[in-house]
Amino acid sequence: MLLNIEINGQQVSAKRGETILTVLNRIGVKVPTLCYLSSLSPSGACRMCVVEVEGLSHLVPACSHQVEEWMQIHTHSPRVLKARKTLVELLLANHPDDCLYCDRNGTCELQGLSEELQVRDRKYISRHKPVQIDKACPSIQRDPAKCVLCGRCSRVCREIIGVAAIDAVGRGSHTRIGTSYNRGLNFNACVKCGQCIIACPTGALTERKALPMVIEALGNPELYPVVQFSPTVPAAIAEEFSLKSNKDILNLLRSALKKMGFRQSFDVSLAADINIMEEAAIFLERWPRNKMLPLFTSCCPAWVRYLEVFRPEFRDHLSPVKSPQQIMGTVIKQYITSSAGIKSDKVFVVSVMPCTAKKAEAEFDNNGNKPVDAVITIRELVRMIRLLGIDFSSLEPEPTDTAFSLSSSAGRLFGISGGHLEGLIRSIYFMSTGQDMNPAKINDLRGLKPRKEARIKINKQPINVVAVSGLANAIALLDEIENGRDDIQIVEVMACPNGCINGGGQKIGSDEKSLKGRMKALYDVDEEEMVKMAHKNPTITDLFDKFLSKPNSTRNQEILHKDHSKSSEV
Repeated sequence: MLLNIEINGQQVSAKRGETILTVLNRIGVKVPTLCYLSSLSPSGACRMCVVEVEGLSHLVPACSHQVEEWMQIHTHSPRVLKARKTLVELLLANHPDDCLYCDRNGTCELQGLSEELQVRDRKYISRHKPVQIDKACPSIQRDPAKCVLCGRCSRVCREIIGVAAIDAVGRGSHTRIGTSYNRGLNFNACVKCGQCIIACPTGALTERKALPMVIEALGNPELYPVVQFSPTVPAAIAEEFSLKSNKDILNLLRSALKKMGFRQSFDVSLAADINIMEEAAIFLERWPRNKMLPLFTSCCPAWVRYLEVFRPEFRDHLSPVKSPQQIMGTVIKQYITSSAGIKSDKVFVVSVMPCTAKKAEAEFDNNGNKPVDAVITIRELVRMIRLLGIDFSSLEPEPTDTAFSLSSSAGRLFGISGGHLEGLIRSIYFMSTGQDMNPAKINDLRGLKPRKEARIKINKQPINVVAVSGLANAIALLDEIENGRDDIQIVEVMACPNGCINGGGQKIGSDEKSLKGRMKALYDVDEEEMVKMAHKNPTITDLFDKFLSKPNSTRNQEILHKDHSKSSEV
């Protein structure tokens, strides 16, 4: 049902039940927000979006107040502007004066509001209580002094991720965002996904920096620095530097990495192909006996941590295959560089990932080896490119200088929710029938839906698969399975909504348009690439012949698998 309302003297139609902010966004009237995120339920906590409604003595928050018939709204009246400015001044009274040194300088929403509302002097003074920065977590750093109590991080953690690792603690003026028993993020329910960093409007939550270590390694003549990068990186770099996301961007990225000082660069999609071959063999061993099904994929470390710690009854269902990052690091150190006569202890492997959980994943493996020495996010790579003065406009595309950068488009699809499953099904189909899937595309697994289900027939036997993103959706699916749902054979889980294209290490402030652009870049590669399936990648055949063995063999289990039962609990 439509209602007639008036906004700044203009008559507007609105739907019953809509919030004022929804209507304002639709007609192009911008009001500032701080606690509001379109993917979360509104809280009205910050009051930054207040508007004046004629007939009401108080200002109302546009994000949570619903429209009413013939409501007359003023969005930028003197009273409203004064209230917003006062709110910012009060927030700044309790905020550190370290903008020049802050990680979010230039992308801080509080800084932006101060500029927008013309806050030019300190009107209120508050006594700053000393607080301790939480640095124990290998992925995320938390500085409570910079928190503005908007609640976005805690709501994302609770509603999207489903673990509630951080939440409001205390009451009244003593309220703060903290962890249970104040133990720090590394000792509670945190799965290290980094979605709280993306949600945070200030520098209260940031990734743990590995950039100084990487810069130092690049300048160390005794080390042989190499880099591996996620399939989501080229499109993200193109977006950041206003470049066209096409085939050339991959070679431009390689050229930039070479100028930085990396001796070799590798696309992690190659390791994704290995992951596919291993998981396909494991599934085909379990499927006929209906043993430990559904099989859960294991490429997302945030999901793996959740399952290991909080739902251990499902551990046996989790694929034992390491993530592509771990596999690529192992292959680089134990085979590629050693074949060239370079000692593994001199090889320094850097991963560029769209994910903060990958920082925590870069640990010693079951054999006491460390496949990856440092993990930087896409944000850190962007800073590094600017720090080292890399100008993309002057770069010449650098084609790969190694056969080990050849990968299938199936491996590149790992960056989007449903892509891992799509690549995996292609190889399962071939290993079962001896023929390639035609068409290779599985439309039911594509798009930005949080949950996608598909049914594929292989040798007249149906396989039901589900891809979920946003860990809270995976938790709901686990509950369904625990309550008796038994018609699913494979489940792909990515903790971040829509997968790695929206990972905790991606650009701050990404919108749906950005996500669709990154998704399209990966799907375009799949359309254009000649090799669309992991088992068709000749490099994979060579690796399995000369370094590994047949998929799921004893040797491969020693090198490529992880024992999830030995993982430590909170």
